[in-house]
Amino acid sequence: MNHEATRPAGHHTVNPFVIVPGAAAFIDFVTAVFGATEVTAVRTPDRDGTLIHAEVVLGDSTLMLADRKADWPFTPALLQVYVEDADEVLARASDRGGSVVTPVSPFYGGFDLARFLDPWHNLWWLYAPAADPRPSGGTSSTDWHHREPSAVYTTLMATMRELGAPAEG
Repeated sequence: MNHEATRPAGHHTVNPFVIVPGAAAFIDFVTAVFGATEVTAVRTPDRDGTLIHAEVVLGDSTLMLADRKADWPFTPALLQVYVEDADEVLARASDRGGSVVTPVSPFYGGFDLARFLDPWHNLWWLYAPAADPRPSGGTSSTDWHHREPSAVYTTLMATMRELGAPAEG
């Protein structure tokens, strides 16, 4: 099947959808942290004044979002984003209420990895070109069980065990 013929321009075959209380503030957060741009033409308010649909373009991807209704459950998004400088993105996220889960850490495949929780408790994976590239013959994703767990592993395990809705206030 030709997926390009079945989707609108600017969308990929799979596009994430994020549900948060305060979608307008979430849009502001994503635009400030990642330099994303809202597609204002598709912003759709619901009858109660909340947003039932909005979109932001982050790099070459579209992130769709809506306000969470009072009777909808907390559903965190888990999002992977390739960035040029993970330290800069972590700093911008922290300045806007995000919390660092995994500091910039060596990963495999020529990347460093970092994670943060945004104020709505969505977990963002940041992949950036490795500051200190490891040789291609180095550690791979398949030999992790032969050594002590890294911060990349332990911070994910701890965060996922404790992940819940943020306190509303």
